[in-house]
Amino acid sequence: MILSVENLTISNDEQHLFQPINFSVEPGSILTLMGPSGCGKSTLLSAIAGHLSPEFVLKGTVTLDGQSMIDMAPDQRRIGILFQDDLLFPHLNIWENLAFGLPKTIRGNERKKKALETLQQIGLPELANKMPTEISGGQRARVSLMRMLLSKPHAVLLDEPFSKLDKALRCEFRSFVFNQIRQQQIPALMVTHDDDDIPEDGSVLRWPWTDTPQD
Repeated sequence: MILSVENLTISNDEQHLFQPINFSVEPGSILTLMGPSGCGKSTLLSAIAGHLSPEFVLKGTVTLDGQSMIDMAPDQRRIGILFQDDLLFPHLNIWENLAFGLPKTIRGNERKKKALETLQQIGLPELANKMPTEISGGQRARVSLMRMLLSKPHAVLLDEPFSKLDKALRCEFRSFVFNQIRQQQIPALMVTHDDDDIPEDGSVLRWPWTDTPQD
């Protein structure tokens, strides 16, 4: 799967948030968009995911593996999003949170089995029956990422997912996220304002995003 954006602009009351932007992200690659607060980074991610607010007007194309996403409903786009907050359901235990991300084609006891296998895979099997409030922030972050990946997204959007973690945990979780993306060969687009978040082998597009991505 290749995520491509061509001549994309977003405007509000005839005012463009940014100049037309163009980029492509290969499977297993991470493209970082750098920019100051308010430049439209999160709005761009919302547009790609299909959650753009009605107050904005989108022009241009967004394609995934050559298929246009523009007229698709958000749930049809198969695009996963990882936010700053883990957004786990507080009334579900950890394996139930993971099972929630699974496709509907997986049913019955198979859902719990898959969730438990995932916890084993990331070395946290002891968390299965705990509630989100009973585990650490780093553990919640890992569970949130794996829940999103269990939905089998064809592309991933990262909306400053490391910004609320302390420095030591941030570095550890960042490596975990990037490794999962590479292993599963998913194209990923990340927005951040921190140069430390840029993966060593990734490309970066710096504000005002008028140039081609730099390696």
